[in-house]
Amino acid sequence: MPSTVVITGASAGIGRATARLYGLRGANVVLVARGEGGLRAAADEVAALGGRPLVQTADMADQAQVEAVADAAEREFGPVDVWINCAFASVFAPFDEITAEEFRRITEVTYLGFVNGTRSALKRMLPRDRGTIVQVGSALGERSIPLQSAYCGAKHAINGFSSSLRTELLHRGSHVRVTVVQMPAVNTPQFEWVRSRLSKHPMPVPPIYQPEVAARGVLHAADHPRRKQYYVGASTLATIWANRLAPALLDRYLARTGFDAQQTDRIPPAGLDNLFAPVDQHLTEDRGAHGSFDDSAHARSWQQTLARHPAAVAAGTGAAVLGAVSAIRRLTA
Repeated sequence: MPSTVVITGASAGIGRATARLYGLRGANVVLVARGEGGLRAAADEVAALGGRPLVQTADMADQAQVEAVADAAEREFGPVDVWINCAFASVFAPFDEITAEEFRRITEVTYLGFVNGTRSALKRMLPRDRGTIVQVGSALGERSIPLQSAYCGAKHAINGFSSSLRTELLHRGSHVRVTVVQMPAVNTPQFEWVRSRLSKHPMPVPPIYQPEVAARGVLHAADHPRRKQYYVGASTLATIWANRLAPALLDRYLARTGFDAQQTDRIPPAGLDNLFAPVDQHLTEDRGAHGSFDDSAHARSWQQTLARHPAAVAAGTGAAVLGAVSAIRRLTA
């Protein structure tokens, strides 16, 4: 029987690339986002690849809408096997330039949206004692950077929430699994449609990876959910270990470099942003999975390849620690 997978944030970026991989498997794929244009295009891709799509427009900040998604998924396809939380929103600006309304909205989508999705998934998975929930996290959930205070705060919260839930499931002996995939900088359309108060065009901090690299990490985590978390990209591992080894030093380094590293000399994007309404709400508007940094994004990750083989994980972690130590030495030179 084909598996049934719910993917939030499926209209673009990592969610869109993940939906394609499940389409290749012939899965039942429930595509969730606010923008109908991106969702319809994603559904066409899933169907062309051999999957069965179901489009569901919903705002993940609204628990009632999320519940309606879960109900529709199980009416159409039966029990949900995998629920992937990937939707988010952000603002690029110093904290004191982000309004209270904006900060609340980012938190409601990027953190509480994951909570809402997890709640609806568990409501159905716990009675059956099976199912997997994958939280798409970020290296910024362990190592914050400037200009993204609301997003970083939400990603930190996801880690804490997921760890607490995981221990509760272990306590009751449940076979429902929760795992987190920590992501590096990814070339997604968010840098064209995010709300920004920067003088230049926002960009991901290099090294940058393509959404397909991230999607393969999500798929692997969903297939092997017993681990607490997975890391995608050597930069994710190096960032996390550098922060554990020398957090104060990283604070000073990011204070010095973090503003410029997130901006490019391109003209800032004009037009609407997607904070309170989708920019792909019309059927003729579709941004796809990729952003505008194809020329500098990596299509593969050696670290991710290692992570698929448990015997090599220790070696990969050791290499990351050495890389973190080397980076720290360069910062202090």
